[in-house]
This record gives sequence, structure tokens and C-alpha cells, in this order.
Amino acid sequence: MKGVILAGGLGSRLRPLTLVTNKHLLPVYDRPMIYYPIQCLLNAGINEILIVTGGEHAGDFLKLLKNGKQLGLKQLAYAYQEGEGGIADALKLAEDFADGDKISVILGDNIIEGNIRKAAGDFFTQSSGAKLLLKEVHDPERFGVVAFDDDGKVTRIIEKPENPPSNCAVTGIYFYDNDVFEICQTLRPSGRGELEITDVNQAYLERGDLSYEMLDGWWTDAGTFESLHRASNLVKEGGANNLELTAVQQA
Repeated sequence: MKGVILAGGLGSRLRPLTLVTNKHLLPVYDRPMIYYPIQCLLNAGINEILIVTGGEHAGDFLKLLKNGKQLGLKQLAYAYQEGEGGIADALKLAEDFADGDKISVILGDNIIEGNIRKAAGDFFTQSSGAKLLLKEVHDPERFGVVAFDDDGKVTRIIEKPENPPSNCAVTGIYFYDNDVFEICQTLRPSGRGELEITDVNQAYLERGDLSYEMLDGWWTDAGTFESLHRASNLVKEGGANNLELTAVQQA
């Protein structure tokens, strides 16, 4: 299975910091933000990774990460997203890289304490479909939220609901089979003018091919000043996904 890190966007909520570099290269405690999703995938045994980015600072990733060998990667590829078409639009750029394989997708500003190795292994043996990682949160109205039936099966995915049916948010970590690229081609832009990842997940749900697991440990994004500060504190106090990256530290 291959990994895809979506690291585009303008990072407008973090200006003026993002006027000089991509959001995902800003520091989270003692290293650039992009290191954390890379390590998350490495910890799951995924060492072939594509970074999808865009904007005028895209070249900064190459300066920092080079070919990924010093990080322990077998392959590090890059794709450039033109414009702001949304997460699902960025994901379409990974089709050639996936080359028919299943993929693990993580948003570049998502940082976790735990490990997704079990979820990755479970999805590897799942015959088809998609898998979501969910996390209980105290403010579910800020996220995509799932509704469950009495048997614990997901019945709906609602984006930023006013009255959340549960406190289980969809994290920015997803697993997809190769059908995801066909699904992305069928999507229409939302009211925001973007192709939404929630619509991708809903498509798998409607065809009865969506599973989920609960994420252990803490989870946060780092897309605002508040969450960037929180992420740095969490990493300092408790570490993140058993972060190692010793090759980087020695470089």
C-alpha cells in the first residue's frame, strides 16, 4: 500500500506566516509539520509516499525533503495542484502514483499520538472499499461527523452539523481502494466551489463498502494559530506517533 500526503492550500488562517512558506513546512515544536504525517505513514509500514502540494512555495518541500532517503523512504514523489479545487481534487493527482494499489491518505496538518499500523493492516486485508479513522471530540460541530445505527454501523456523514448526531469526528486519515479515483471524477463542486472528501466517503457508504476504526491517543490538526500552538504543546508533552526520524536529526 502506498501513502499520499495532501499538503496544498493557501494556509490563509496562518497568515502572515504562510506568506513566506507553505503551511505544512511551519514548525510544530522542534520540526517541520510535514515530518509528522511522513512518520505516521512510516510507522504503518508505508515507505512509498506522494506529497501533493501547490502554490508558489511548493519548491520548498524539495529543498527540505529531497528524495526522502534520509527519512527512510523507499520512494518520495511530488505532484503539483493548480488552484484551490479541494481535497478530493488534489487526490485525483495521485492516480498514476497509486498504479492500481490501495492508498492511505493523510492531510498534511494532521498530527496524532498513536499509530495507524493496525488500521492499515486491517484495510490491507479488506477486499475493497474505504476505511475511515474516527475520533471522539468535544466540539464535533467543527468537523465531519458520523451517525450510527443501533448496531454501530455508520449511516450518515454530515459536514459541520449544527446538531451533531454523535461526537465522533472523521479525522484527516483515510484508506481507499483504487475506485476512489473514479469516484473523484464523478463529483460536483460544493457550495464552496471545491470537490469535498466527505462526498467521496459518502459514495463508499452508499454502496455499502465503508468501514471505520477509532483512533487511539490524541489527534489534532495544525491549521490555525490555536491548533498549531496546541499541536506543539501536545508533541512536547507526549510525543507524536512514536516520532523518530533519527536520520534527519543526524543529518
